[in-house]
Amino acid sequence: MNMQKVYILEDRGILYINGADANEFLQNMISNDINKVNEGNSCFASLLTPQGKFLFAFIVVKHKSGYFIDCEKSQTDALFKQLSIYKLRSKVEIMNLSNEFVIAAFSREKFLKFEGAKDQPGNTIKYREDSILLDPRNKELGARLIINLEKLYLSLKKLELKDSPIAEYYKLSHELGIAQKKMNKLQNKLFGIECNFEELNGIDFQKGCYVGQENTARIKLKNKLSKRLLAIQLISGKLTEGASIYANDIEIGKVLIDDDYPFALVKYLDDNFKEDSELKSENAILTIKKPNWIK
Repeated sequence: MNMQKVYILEDRGILYINGADANEFLQNMISNDINKVNEGNSCFASLLTPQGKFLFAFIVVKHKSGYFIDCEKSQTDALFKQLSIYKLRSKVEIMNLSNEFVIAAFSREKFLKFEGAKDQPGNTIKYREDSILLDPRNKELGARLIINLEKLYLSLKKLELKDSPIAEYYKLSHELGIAQKKMNKLQNKLFGIECNFEELNGIDFQKGCYVGQENTARIKLKNKLSKRLLAIQLISGKLTEGASIYANDIEIGKVLIDDDYPFALVKYLDDNFKEDSELKSENAILTIKKPNWIK
């Protein structure tokens, strides 16, 4: 990621959760430990079904007396509704601030130039009053600035950052094997742990109960993780959502996201699956590679 470039992620939304019970409210629901989140640290987390299936993924950042939820903008309304269902009598206020705040992403190298910045995923500092954090999922995704839209361009000018096409950012994310786009296509189709959320620092196995915790812990403890969400590299043809993927005429996966940055749920431990070998799907030839951050 070029040190002078910035990517204005207009496709990201911001929810704000505030109130006397905000901490407890989030702790009882999300896959990570909300107590990790403070002025100096942010976290990646997910909201799962009671069965442990994936629903939403987001970054949690401390803001004043509450928390920013940085999520895919197309999912903010659905996430808002889901959180509201769990609200019940909790003293919590949930607001959609997507029209007021924006996310800007830039390089890890630029982040480390700031005073007090640490080369640790989730490390969070203040630029004036705004939070800048090193992506808690993977440091190679760079840093994120959460800022009021009205202040954005003046701040980017002062930081000597040049607006660049966001396709470059999502291409990098796809090359790293980290899904961020069209995540609604994954809902209820795989377990959260199969989305690699453990490796992306999004699951805390030491915290208490949360929605979907039982099955997540069982898969981990019984070593039953046999499928993973992995990036597809299309060689030729056209991908079809839901189509099976074959190696030597043996089904080893299924296309879940078939758009510009495609992903599949793959039986990565199957003897027929070989990294970088050509695989076949309904109308496509493709390869799949396990990222180096998955051991």
